[in-house]
Amino acid sequence: MPSSAVPNAAAPVRRAGRFDYRTIDLVTAATLGVAFGVAYWGWFLAYNGLSAAFTAYQPATGLLAGPWLLAGVVAGLVVRKPGAALLAELIAANVEYLIGNQWGASTIVSGLLQGLGIEIVLALVLYRRFGVLVAAAGAVVAAGLESVYEWGVYFADWGLTYQLVYLACFAVSGALVAGVGGYLLVRALASTGALDAFAVGREHRERHAV
Repeated sequence: MPSSAVPNAAAPVRRAGRFDYRTIDLVTAATLGVAFGVAYWGWFLAYNGLSAAFTAYQPATGLLAGPWLLAGVVAGLVVRKPGAALLAELIAANVEYLIGNQWGASTIVSGLLQGLGIEIVLALVLYRRFGVLVAAAGAVVAAGLESVYEWGVYFADWGLTYQLVYLACFAVSGALVAGVGGYLLVRALASTGALDAFAVGREHRERHAV
């Protein structure tokens, strides 16, 4: 055997870091993105009907926008690695765009901003906390970034008061639907055993260990 092929017993063995992606992490983030992308398209259809109820005061349509943040929140809480929320939200936005909606390619920009908003909050807690408050805060920041983008693209003719009311409504919807709702969804999935390969699944088993 050539000497170059002899294993070096003294060579250090690299351990997987806390932020190293496993195949299952990537597959799960991508799967969540696709699933929520289809759901986003369904919500787009519902939104077109429901938004008619806010014709008299359009900024209140922000109350309907929270569901579009779910992919990033759920992926962030499950995978718990930098970029997972962004990946899932981007994939979801692309799926919704490809199926077809009224916003076209700008949907992808929205996915980018919304995913970044969630990543910012997870980064601030060093990807160590994944409770309901962190989930809600991530959704609020995502709603803020998306609202500012929409001010320029869709609502440039609104006054500042209208724009701020829209942001506030979006933030409330995001915190409740995507933040609290996403957190409860992850807990429900963990209780079924579907997330046993992830820390959230192990935490659930430990809490309910006899």
